[in-house]
Amino acid sequence: MNKDRNNTTENKRDEELILGRNPVIEALKADKLIDMIFVNPEAKGSISLILKLAKERDIPVKQVREVKLDYMAGGAAHQGVIAVGACAEYVEVEDILAIAEKKGEDPFIIICDEIEDPHNLGAIIRTAEAAGAHGIIIPKRRSASLNHTVFKTSAGAASWLPVARVPNLAAAVDELKKQGIWIYGTDGAGENYSGADLRGPIGLVVGSEGFGMGRLMKEKCDMLLSLPMAGKITSLNASVAAGIFMYEIVRQRAIK
Repeated sequence: MNKDRNNTTENKRDEELILGRNPVIEALKADKLIDMIFVNPEAKGSISLILKLAKERDIPVKQVREVKLDYMAGGAAHQGVIAVGACAEYVEVEDILAIAEKKGEDPFIIICDEIEDPHNLGAIIRTAEAAGAHGIIIPKRRSASLNHTVFKTSAGAASWLPVARVPNLAAAVDELKKQGIWIYGTDGAGENYSGADLRGPIGLVVGSEGFGMGRLMKEKCDMLLSLPMAGKITSLNASVAAGIFMYEIVRQRAIK
């Protein structure tokens, strides 16, 4: 029993939660940075105002059962609604490109396609920052956000590496391609990564943990790359695979 209580307490520390209708309404009115709002679809009254304000600010709303809200709140009163605050501001894709330009380097951008596990996103950010990537792009929906788990897993890298959060990942990729950036996707059916020329402006797409890249994102890629798999396991953790690809890019860029 004590262990369960400790886990619940740790869960509350892990994210900045705003519980209850009035607190969430005031946070929305004050333009507080909010990643997502969880609501019980059966809740009435001022919930409609919360949905309206969330729509105006383009904040994702996820409908969940009461038991999910009870678990998130750790026993505290939530009145059918919980908002999850972000730990940091997001940037625009243009800001990431500007960083590369200021450094006099070809853009090196990691594009996360529905990476929903915050531990994986944090690990990807950590490796990307160490590898010298200029930024990360994530979708607004169906993705982990910059919460405390991501910051902790990234070992502080999330404080240094810019993250852009876009409403349409495919459209963002189209814009990158217009800027002369080549888009490489990571997929088991792709070509062996060791034979690809990964120098120059590059955007590396990392697919989700369970399903890889979506069909549309695959179609947007200029090339699909794969890792050789000699064992019985046919796939790697998303962050591990991303790290291998990133450091192949680093290796090739170091060759004069």
